[in-house]
Amino acid sequence: MTPQQTHSQTGIPLTALKLADYLLYKGKSEGVEITPKKLQKLLYYVQAWSAAINDKKVFEDKIEAWIHGPAIKDVYTAFQEFGGRPIIKEVSQASIEEIPDEVRGFVDKVWSVYSGFDGNYLEYLTHSESPWKDARKGIEPYISSDNEITYESMRGFYGAQLQKTS
Repeated sequence: MTPQQTHSQTGIPLTALKLADYLLYKGKSEGVEITPKKLQKLLYYVQAWSAAINDKKVFEDKIEAWIHGPAIKDVYTAFQEFGGRPIIKEVSQASIEEIPDEVRGFVDKVWSVYSGFDGNYLEYLTHSESPWKDARKGIEPYISSDNEITYESMRGFYGAQLQKTS
């Protein structure tokens, strides 16, 4: 198991929901709409690239290989009322400041790569990559699954992508 990030003041581990608030805050401040599907994929890519680049989890939540791509159950539950519509949520500056600067800086880098894509394209992208495909091996495309996309599979796949670009 790898070390996890914690809130700077409380020492409490970061959750995917706390990071979701930061992504929603960024989206609102930059005029970028974020649907629940897009939010799930952005969180996945934050965790995946952190595994490859930093060898560190950003949050401890389990990422599952759902029909429409990587998903985190708590995040789904929190925003399911929005369906395919953009999420509307007020996020306070104080809440964002609880997230360590280095985490926000890393999330900003992932955001700069993926925020311009919609949820459907991000779903397509994750479906073409081995961590999601491997977690769904032997499962029909229309069948639900709570199989985990493991940290190790993300670290291995995205680490190999980094090697290809070096």
